[in-house]
Amino acid sequence: MHKRAIISLYVLMGFSVYAQQNPFFNPGGQFLSLGTGEYRTASVASGDIDGDGDMDVVTAEGRHWPTPNFIFYNVGNGVFRTSRILDEEWSSCYAAELGDLDGDGDLDIITGNDRHPNIWYRNDGKGTFERAGAVGGEATPTRNITLGDIDNDGDLDVLFTNRGSTNEIAINDGSGNFNQVVPFGNDDDSTIAMAIADMNADGFPDLVLANRDEQQNYVYVQTDTLVFDKKIPFGTGKDETRSVGVGDFNNDGHLDIVVGNLIGANYIYLGNGTDYKESLLYEPEDYATASVSIADLNNDGLLDILNANGDEVNYAYMNYGKNSFEKIPINKDSKMDTYDIHVTDINGDGYLDILEANSGDLNVYYLNRYGKIKNNK
Repeated sequence: MHKRAIISLYVLMGFSVYAQQNPFFNPGGQFLSLGTGEYRTASVASGDIDGDGDMDVVTAEGRHWPTPNFIFYNVGNGVFRTSRILDEEWSSCYAAELGDLDGDGDLDIITGNDRHPNIWYRNDGKGTFERAGAVGGEATPTRNITLGDIDNDGDLDVLFTNRGSTNEIAINDGSGNFNQVVPFGNDDDSTIAMAIADMNADGFPDLVLANRDEQQNYVYVQTDTLVFDKKIPFGTGKDETRSVGVGDFNNDGHLDIVVGNLIGANYIYLGNGTDYKESLLYEPEDYATASVSIADLNNDGLLDILNANGDEVNYAYMNYGKNSFEKIPINKDSKMDTYDIHVTDINGDGYLDILEANSGDLNVYYLNRYGKIKNNK
């Protein structure tokens, strides 16, 4: 049986000094939004696509319905004045990620599509993209993409989570060729998301899987290069987990796992180098959480949590140490069907801002004002 302890939430619903001053700013409407379209956006990613020193954004659109994916170019002050459709051929897209796949120093894009080939796009160095080729299976039900150097050879490999089908690792040869595809998991896995991290500090990246349909969540331990012959369970075994994140929340030197569950409460599973039997409840309510993100939002050296919800407003959980979190609504007046929540420094002030990928609504972002709040104290 898992040990469970309830985290003491110092202040609920934003009654602290920081929360009263609203640390996340969006005036409403289209002012801080990615364009004016209301699509079925599934995910959002950021990076300096055009090499001008600021964070640009790519959105994955459609889910089960063909829709164009978009690139939004930052003019440098946190405003996006230019956008472009990624590909003339529309796809039913669930995920888009940025990374240097061909080793030429700029950020490329890879998309994960539902029963349509997953495509990577080569950057010309100036933020313009062309199709480079398909990666992985021909018509897999891809739900998420994770990039990482899984085989420790110095380049980015691509991992696909395929709901109801075998998950895949596409091995990069360093030039953007993915001729070797390694399956992992079972054919009937309902894997929705994944994190890559060296969970046992042995030098090999491991895989942390979020499964739906009441399937057990696992850490797949890499015991040798591309050998995942050990599985460590976490969660109840019947969770509807939609998202996972990894970080050391209690500063004990071991990586912990935070989950976002589509049904039920959300937990942090504490790592000890061996297992994840001890858990901390950080959100007792059932908010239909679709995405979690981990970041130090107030630059205090502690990892905070962001939850994207379907049945409630989105929340930040500010970590104040000793298992104490403050629950702050990102926007208490705005309830959207958020599929993904992402952090990046949009306006270059040294504080991470918040991007939301919303279904059937504007994709909005919130500027982080913790720096201004601290300076005005």
